[in-house]
Amino acid sequence: MSIDDDLVFVDVETTGGNANWNRVIEVGLVRSRGALLIEEWSTLVNPLTAVPSTIESLTGIDSAMVSSAPTFADIATELHERMNGCLFVAHNARFDYGFIRNEFRRVGIEFKSKVLCTVKLSRQIFPDERRHNLDAVMRRHGLGCDARHRALGDARVLYDFLQVLRGQIPGPDLAAAVESQLQRPSLPPHLPSEAVEGIPDAPGVYRFFGPDDRLLYVGKSVNLRTRVMAHFSADHRSAKEMRLSQQVRRIEWEETAGELGALLKESREVKNTAPLMNRKLRRKKDLFTLLFDPGADPGKMLDIVELRIGDRQSPADLFGIFESRRKARNWLERAARDAQLCPKRLGLEKGDGPCFSYQLKRCSGVCAGMEPGAAHDLRLMQQLLPKKLRSWPFAGRIGIREIGLFGDADIHVFDRWCYIGSAANDDQLWPLLDRREPLVFDPDCYRILSSFLKRKNFRPSILDLDGRHRPRPHQLDLM
Repeated sequence: MSIDDDLVFVDVETTGGNANWNRVIEVGLVRSRGALLIEEWSTLVNPLTAVPSTIESLTGIDSAMVSSAPTFADIATELHERMNGCLFVAHNARFDYGFIRNEFRRVGIEFKSKVLCTVKLSRQIFPDERRHNLDAVMRRHGLGCDARHRALGDARVLYDFLQVLRGQIPGPDLAAAVESQLQRPSLPPHLPSEAVEGIPDAPGVYRFFGPDDRLLYVGKSVNLRTRVMAHFSADHRSAKEMRLSQQVRRIEWEETAGELGALLKESREVKNTAPLMNRKLRRKKDLFTLLFDPGADPGKMLDIVELRIGDRQSPADLFGIFESRRKARNWLERAARDAQLCPKRLGLEKGDGPCFSYQLKRCSGVCAGMEPGAAHDLRLMQQLLPKKLRSWPFAGRIGIREIGLFGDADIHVFDRWCYIGSAANDDQLWPLLDRREPLVFDPDCYRILSSFLKRKNFRPSILDLDGRHRPRPHQLDLM
């Protein structure tokens, strides 16, 4: 199939960015045979749900406009006939193709097509250009649009763009660029090509299943399709990737609004399901930390204790997260060697007189009266501070609203660094707020959230979920 065959330039407008639960509200297509225009067609679609205000602002389509429109089931047969056998051309094609396939699947129709993404084609032909979104393409090539962010208007732009390329790029070069985009990805021998169709260029988590449908691996990415395909292109460099390629039989994926949701979901799934090839992020039975009391007697100022932040243990004087008492002690011993600290003052060594490290000239001599205790403890704090656990900076439970590229949103609920869960709508949020299970501290979730809160470019919308008056569901506008 090539650009001289039957083409259908497609654009859809939707209620959000997730093809699994958002719906199509408008379809527009332009059909051509090579460069010859055959027909244009478009229709509004009743999504059987409200059109969010963000989508209305972007497209001009509101709930009243679609209320009397046909449902997708009403147009499915006609739409399938118009697109069947054509090369499916779209800008960020995985978005449009994913929505179209999901809508067809809901009405019991299997739709498959070769797909040409004009974003990727533009990147390949114009690699020195930084931006390849539709507005950038229009400016660069002098293209007009009488109805931007409407399905037929945007589909016309794609048809015009390809005609511009026909005029600018020599025929053989353009054909070669298109052919390289249409080549099927290299997949493992036991994985059918349909397994990767529809994987979106969006944040989320993915799961690899092996023989007997056993869960092999859970991963996350800000671009699911790129990350999944990278596993298979790298199988000659990594023994782990090679094992995955040899064993994978099926792939599942789940989109999230953004990177934070993907990280949290991956961490929880790995702990709950223990996939065969995930080693990091697995659940730790017990965790330990260093409790520092500067007012205690020498030898008692540091103690290795179990980490129980979820039980209202304050992290104000806690340093480090360790999987065992032995690992905590090992770190403290290394810190003592690196900073010439006294093992006796740290509680690592018992007995009278100077410590053994002082005799080896590895201790500055606080135990022999050769150094003030304050000077020793200052060096100790310099070692401890990078590992200090942050105090919970909020009064109670919070929700972090993460908004996706297309206005879809998730609220991630936390209580004292403990991750409670995520909600895509009010119906999912209230059960999280009503849960009374004991909090379980997860060091991975602590690191994820702590890292995000430190990011200069992270400006989240934070909801107080323990206010005096619980907000009514409609006040939590997740979109």
